[in-house]
Amino acid sequence: MSTPIQLIPATDPQAYNDVVAAMPLSSPLQGWGYGEARRVLGQQPERYLLRRGEETVGAVQLIRKRLVPGFSTLYAPRGPAILDTDLLPAFGQAVQAVRRPTDALLKIEPPLMIPANDDSHPIPGAFGPFERAATEQPEHTIIKHLGPSEKDLFSDLHSMARRNVRTAEKRGVITGRDTDFEGFWEIFTATNERAKLGSFPRAYYETMLREGNRYGGESYLVLARHEGRALAGGFFLALGDTTCYLYGGSVRDERPTADGSPRKDAKAPDSFYWNALLDAKAHGYRIFDFWGIPRELDESKHSYGVFKMKLKFSEERVWFPAYDLPLNAAAPVITKALRWRKTQNNLRKRGTAEDVL
Repeated sequence: MSTPIQLIPATDPQAYNDVVAAMPLSSPLQGWGYGEARRVLGQQPERYLLRRGEETVGAVQLIRKRLVPGFSTLYAPRGPAILDTDLLPAFGQAVQAVRRPTDALLKIEPPLMIPANDDSHPIPGAFGPFERAATEQPEHTIIKHLGPSEKDLFSDLHSMARRNVRTAEKRGVITGRDTDFEGFWEIFTATNERAKLGSFPRAYYETMLREGNRYGGESYLVLARHEGRALAGGFFLALGDTTCYLYGGSVRDERPTADGSPRKDAKAPDSFYWNALLDAKAHGYRIFDFWGIPRELDESKHSYGVFKMKLKFSEERVWFPAYDLPLNAAAPVITKALRWRKTQNNLRKRGTAEDVL
């Protein structure tokens, strides 16, 4: 009989993050700082170390989300951070010892990075009692391995991306890490408004920017500026060997030119993506997660343009599937209610239940 796993409450943020960063299957969303941002939304993070005998085999950040009086769910965003997926059934058993009577469902998103369009790496339908389910984070995304040299990374870009990056340099676009949250916020909110995307309260992002920068993790902004104004940029959360581009966008430069002539497109978004990759490589990250592309491609939707932009910088498409474990008899009803609520939120905010990144 295999040794069972125990969930040991984690009280030392640095020690907890160290375990998350060291696991071969891991994500910055399992870092302590991400959980602190979730508190702003009224959700409660609980962190545990996974112990098998004397060995630490993982760590998990469970986010408890209250649904209605008497019911809640537990959610491990892109987690747990773990040595091997063979341990997931034992992890599910261990959760039973720490769950509350109100917890109806446990959702996990083990960070598997399963290659898309590769029949030799099928997406598992289950891990013991866990069955495949809808994700909360983007299920389908693009990543970039940053091991090659800068020259090889550049030559691997789409020809249009290479051309636009060179154009941005010629036109004086300057891109790099930046502390101008107001500049980022202007870009982010304008993009959300244009694309009819939802967002959290500003305090959520401010908290993640502050708390994600502690205990060995990093949260940072990269902005692309032309003649001083930020035109494209993004918010990144990083831990271990991975950095994730979670939020961002771009705006048009409608400032008048000195001589009144039409302003040329400075290609700031291309400069942003390229320099964000270089920045991640320079800071020692091995994997760059572009964070979300649509499952169904539709040229009429905003997400298609986002997809085409990201595809110019990498063609490494992967899946991050989710799995559910019912914790009490109410789980099927809770699952249906969550699906309905998500659909209604998307319809209200964006006019469609699809095209969610």
